[in-house]
Amino acid sequence: MTGARLWGLTALTMLAFAANSVLNRAAVEGGHIDPLAFSIVRVLAGAAVLAALVLATRRPLRFFAMARLWGATTLSLYLLGFSVAYAHLDAGVGALILFGGVQVTMFAGAVLGRDVVPRRRWIGAGLAMAGLAWLMWPAGGAAVPVIGCIAMSIAALGWGLYSLAGRGAADPLAETAANFIWAVPLVWLPVLMAPVAPDATGPDGLGLTLAVISGAMTSGLGYALWYTVLPRLGASLAGLVQLSVPVIAVVAGFALLGEGMSGRMIGAGLLVLGGIAYGVGVQRKV
Repeated sequence: MTGARLWGLTALTMLAFAANSVLNRAAVEGGHIDPLAFSIVRVLAGAAVLAALVLATRRPLRFFAMARLWGATTLSLYLLGFSVAYAHLDAGVGALILFGGVQVTMFAGAVLGRDVVPRRRWIGAGLAMAGLAWLMWPAGGAAVPVIGCIAMSIAALGWGLYSLAGRGAADPLAETAANFIWAVPLVWLPVLMAPVAPDATGPDGLGLTLAVISGAMTSGLGYALWYTVLPRLGASLAGLVQLSVPVIAVVAGFALLGEGMSGRMIGAGLLVLGGIAYGVGVQRKV
């Protein structure tokens, strides 16, 4: 894979990740579907599309490898935390918490795995994280909802661990499909255990449509693509480039969902992107 192709596919993957934030926020916060139902439809749609592609290409799924249990568990942790968080958070703010936590998780994985992390990448990551902190700092008495913050932090841990596991993916499409299929019953467990509210209403057509798009396209196919580029990026660089997702999500939330945009958000976004650009300047050493 050439360098230009690698970065093109990586950019496409980041767009898919940002789209997940916008789709989830529009569906859940808009009252079209509840968070757990969104997660279930999302994982079902992803599993169906990926399984169909694997069968069409006659790849083995290897359901019973230990790596599939780990992949499905961390994926489910991410999916559930992600949907619950977006009942409380804006698309951009949610993405900031998510990928800030992912950054920490993946850099920790790089250090524990004894990966070589160039000093310039540490500086770039520090600048990007400073931008996230600036954007997240409460202003004018406003604070980030605690429940949403905790749920998204759990999602960040799940996604960071899922990404670290993907560095050794031999067949990204088949492994992602198996992870999604195993995640279906895991995501369903909280629904079975949670009491049904007497005034609960089912999802509407728009909520189901957004969940299917998120599952089949921006999650299922997006995550298979992510597992394709991960082995070439490494843990620290993969963590760094994902910090671009909150900036994309903020812009998309402003343009598509009518969410707020301030001078601080613009300045913080530029700082995040500048830190990423500085850190990616050592890509030749990956």
